[in-house]
Amino acid sequence: MQKRVKEIKYSPKFLKHLSQLPARILREAQTKEILFKEDIFNPRLKTHKLHGKDKDCWGFWIDYTYRIKFCFLEVDEVLFLDIGTHDIYSK
Repeated sequence: MQKRVKEIKYSPKFLKHLSQLPARILREAQTKEILFKEDIFNPRLKTHKLHGKDKDCWGFWIDYTYRIKFCFLEVDEVLFLDIGTHDIYSK
């Protein structure tokens, strides 16, 4: 199931945490964002629905340690909520 994104918006929290990432992770995040725009469910992203307090949110992998948490605003528009280690799911 391929799903394209027309627009990605960024929360202030996401932008703050993005600026604190190591350069290697920042480059990988940029690469994964390109894949995400083309197909949210690209297998390389490991996109997954979150549960509990984040039941309306989704996440995808940057690498084994880092993730991006997002939510849908419209069918083809998303908001990146946070970026960081797996701990972002418990904040």
